[in-house]
Amino acid sequence: MAWILIVFLILLGGLIAPFGDLLGTKIGKSRFSIFKLRPKKTATIVTVITGGFISSISIGLLILVSEEFRQRLFVDIPFLQKTLDESKKALIPLQEEREKLEDKIIKKEKELNLLKNSISEFRRGNIVIKRGQTLFIAEVSSSSNIKLDLAKIYNEADKFVRRIVVPSNKEAKNILLWKPSDITKIETVAAQGGNWILSIKSATNVLRGDNYVFVSPDLLENKFIVKKGEVIKSSILGKSDFNRKSINLKIKSLLRETRDEIKSKGSQANEIKTSGNFVKKITDFLKDNQNVKFKLEVVSLRDSKTAEPIVVEINILKVLP
Repeated sequence: MAWILIVFLILLGGLIAPFGDLLGTKIGKSRFSIFKLRPKKTATIVTVITGGFISSISIGLLILVSEEFRQRLFVDIPFLQKTLDESKKALIPLQEEREKLEDKIIKKEKELNLLKNSISEFRRGNIVIKRGQTLFIAEVSSSSNIKLDLAKIYNEADKFVRRIVVPSNKEAKNILLWKPSDITKIETVAAQGGNWILSIKSATNVLRGDNYVFVSPDLLENKFIVKKGEVIKSSILGKSDFNRKSINLKIKSLLRETRDEIKSKGSQANEIKTSGNFVKKITDFLKDNQNVKFKLEVVSLRDSKTAEPIVVEINILKVLP
């Protein structure tokens, strides 16, 4: 059936095409004109219309005779278009996910490059200062000459860093470098009043013998982190914890939680100092109290501000039923 249809369309086109050409020639010779056009253009238009007529008849015959063509034209094509539209909509979240993944990849590549640089530095020499390490801490008072205070702090910090980075070079000076914009910001904030702590941290890894150390100064409020007698952290233990291993684990956990707590409040202390033989005190307590719940408390032994050390003791108490 398909072959017959194709042969028929070829014959039909072959018959109508000469007719259209002949019609165009006749119109051209007869000087016929439509829409006030020149006869030559009129003949061209007639030829074009004849070609369109051939295409229309061809499509009409295909629709009339071929069920498969009707199926493709009126069912399959709209279905494919709808499917295409739905696919485009489905691609939108996938494209967003792809962009997120690309951002993550870029971020990971940056982290990898930083790691490679650190490894290269380790291979090239001895790192004496790590990126982000606190190098110097000093108080800054708004009641004094801020510029003079900053100059004194710089000199002391520079001297301290030189002893670490270039200990053998007695002539080295001013190896500490910070951004003028950072200092301007610090001066502006400190001038508003209050007591402050200037924390100077290294901006990069530093090798022994480097000529310069880039730092990042940060102004922090000099406030009370803990007060004397304050219970910073506590934990209740039961009968199952009446052994040395459990007690040691609980003490370590409490001290770790205490460190996290004071850091969250803004303390710049690097470690917590413990006072008293609390291990003996806890052991003696457990000998006399075997069938009660008890509580461990981490108690501050002094008032401590932002840059001051945190000194604590660990007390053990009965928990009343």
